[in-house]
Amino acid sequence: MLCLRDIYRKSHNREPLTFEEACLLYHTAPLPELAAEADLLRQNCVDDPNVVTWQIDRNVNTTNVCTSGCLFCNFHCKPHQTERHYITTIEQYCEKIETMLALGGDQLLLQGGMHPKLGIEFYEELFRELKLRYPQVKLHALGAPEVAHIAKISNLTTEQTLQRLVSAGLDSLPGAGAEILVQDVRRIISPAKPTVEEWVKVMHEAHLMNLPTSATMMYGHIETADQRVEHLIRIRDLQAQVPEGHYGFTAFIPWIFRSTGTRLEAQGVTSHFSPLEYIRIIAVSRLVLNNIRNIQASWLTVGKQTAQVALHSGANDFGSIMIEENVVSSAGANNSFDAKGIQLAIREAGFIPRLRDQLYNYRD
Repeated sequence: MLCLRDIYRKSHNREPLTFEEACLLYHTAPLPELAAEADLLRQNCVDDPNVVTWQIDRNVNTTNVCTSGCLFCNFHCKPHQTERHYITTIEQYCEKIETMLALGGDQLLLQGGMHPKLGIEFYEELFRELKLRYPQVKLHALGAPEVAHIAKISNLTTEQTLQRLVSAGLDSLPGAGAEILVQDVRRIISPAKPTVEEWVKVMHEAHLMNLPTSATMMYGHIETADQRVEHLIRIRDLQAQVPEGHYGFTAFIPWIFRSTGTRLEAQGVTSHFSPLEYIRIIAVSRLVLNNIRNIQASWLTVGKQTAQVALHSGANDFGSIMIEENVVSSAGANNSFDAKGIQLAIREAGFIPRLRDQLYNYRD
């Protein structure tokens, strides 16, 4: 018979939990106990348990045109909605990057949509131009669905696409577009987006190339709790395939679906944020993801106080001040921090803030 104490012991020994064990944790573990176990594991996973890391970067959207039809996204427009179309110009990138550099940032989180006419040459030219002008800026760009889309319209394999993007200046690949890695869920909320298997394939290829990546989970829409656990197991098992010495997933970031104005909301699916549920997800993530070192508290979607509690429940990173963010904000997330504010929030939670880069190296 499964026992919580035995499951905790396996987690602390960095042994992979079974799906049944992970589900038992999620459904039955008392939250104070679960959070305490996750916090203890956090302390044993990081170099300094008194430190919480944070980052300065800027999120710039290449375009708002997208063919994926995601029911949770207010930001995108369809190709025929020409009055709303835009593609960010080099001049606009430069203006945004200069502002980021003035604030101490070092990374551009570059994402957009699945534009039917923007193939590999567009992104190669963009990345090369940005690197030519700002060689010190790291490009944390695109996501597995965008890579799969670019490959398709460019008549390339996803591996070829990644290789060309890296040659042009791509430094790391975000975990965007994961949502819930269960195809039955994906088929409903993201009907035209590349499949779960395609997401996994692109990430695995990135790992074999030693291209750093991150992993995410958007929860709180139509998925079940067991499907959240299935998502975590899938991420963990994919990380287990990373060659020794390669980066793989540098971090895991769960964030809650925000429904305001979305087509999911129009269909009766609304977000109901529960701080306790979020803390449970953070804690279970720490205990299940035995091979991912960094768990990020998503203050943007859950707010300052809940994110601070998450730092005592398994999370060790507070994310970025996110100088610009359009997608989640367009669906009702309206929290914000500047550099002083995010450091103060970390100190208030009882930790020492340390500025980091994408690879979790200290910058201060």
